[in-house]
Amino acid sequence: MNFVSVRIITGDVGRLVDFYERATGVPATWFNEDFAELRTTSATLAIGSTGTVPLFAPGSARPADNHSVILEFLVDDVDSVHKNLTGFVEDFVNEPTTMPWGNRALLFRDPDGNLVNFFTPVTPAAIDKFAR
Repeated sequence: MNFVSVRIITGDVGRLVDFYERATGVPATWFNEDFAELRTTSATLAIGSTGTVPLFAPGSARPADNHSVILEFLVDDVDSVHKNLTGFVEDFVNEPTTMPWGNRALLFRDPDGNLVNFFTPVTPAAIDKFAR
């Protein structure tokens, strides 16, 4: 089994796609006005409208209601990314901080309130873990 994607349900696909394209530098592929994907080398971030929810099960997902999942992106230099995002990201949860597990992390919220973590491994163990 391979983990391949995360999907965010939103009330405004265009706004969220624009945000993630700017934040990550990854261009989106649009399939229709209700669904787009940003594909990285390791996984895909899918963004779907509330109009797609009934295709799975009515009421099974609600936009802007996540309080437990953090989307994480490995970046080359989290401090540089922070500088580039300053003035664009409206809600930084923390500045770049070295975590006890060896990653230097920047936590912020996207326009729907979802938590996003950009991180760079900085300790030998963390660097080794992500070198695979």
